[in-house]
Amino acid sequence: MAAGMASRYGSMKQIQQFGPSGETIMDYSIFDAIRAGFGKVVFIIRRDFAEEFKNIFEPKLKGRIETEYVYQDKDAFLDGYQAPADRQKPWGTSHAILCAKDAVSGPFAVINADDFYGADGFVKAAEFLNTRCAADHYALVGYQLNNTLSENGSVSRGVCSTDAQGNLVAINERLKIYRKDGNMVSEEPDGSFLGLDENTRASMNFWCFHPSLFPILQEEFKTFLQQQGQELKAEFLIPYSCDRFIKTGRGSIEVLETSAQWFGVTYKEDAPVVTESVKKQVESGAYPSNLWNVETVA
Repeated sequence: MAAGMASRYGSMKQIQQFGPSGETIMDYSIFDAIRAGFGKVVFIIRRDFAEEFKNIFEPKLKGRIETEYVYQDKDAFLDGYQAPADRQKPWGTSHAILCAKDAVSGPFAVINADDFYGADGFVKAAEFLNTRCAADHYALVGYQLNNTLSENGSVSRGVCSTDAQGNLVAINERLKIYRKDGNMVSEEPDGSFLGLDENTRASMNFWCFHPSLFPILQEEFKTFLQQQGQELKAEFLIPYSCDRFIKTGRGSIEVLETSAQWFGVTYKEDAPVVTESVKKQVESGAYPSNLWNVETVA
């Protein structure tokens, strides 16, 4: 998913270069996906930067993995609904997935373009998609919350609750998570502080789905538009859709645990940290210094 407007960041972070040979964060995700056995990447983007985007990625990926581009247009799947004329934001992450409906035919993973997820997340996702994914059983790659914080401000995270079988019960959106006096806390709307366990699982929008999701999203999007469609900034989001999937009895969502270090670029000040984090990954041998200057992705 690369169609977001990056309003907090202030520029097109999806194509910003962070690696030693000009790699974007997406390059590392695609590299990890290829190594884990994925065979196709579908880029969900906006039409207004499609050509620039393709010019960056096509030369790198040609012959390595199948690619397809879909566009998150504001009028897609509205089915006659009249959106506010002055709405500028896309309709959110669930709508982004819905826009990829015709490009996906089998079990698939969904990630954010501007998040570094680490190789283990893709290995766990591929194993699930190949062995356990079903029309009534999806998955979420759950990251340790302490591996997802920013040094440059508070973060919003979907904090996961699971049952005894390791299936998702709920995702509770915590809007201001940070360290206070060495402890990880969530600052609540009433000004109180909720202490959070370091190993609490967080959703970083790394999902594993069956194509059965698409008709569900179409149905839920109609309801969303009826209820919130006239709100200029309302978004149809994956956590909401997955919560509905569980609570309406359609199926279960397994939480796949990973200890991989997540990092991303929520704030402009995060960019040097991300560049340094990528550098350390390369120096450790996890990635070559030039991702695509190799004969094969081993």
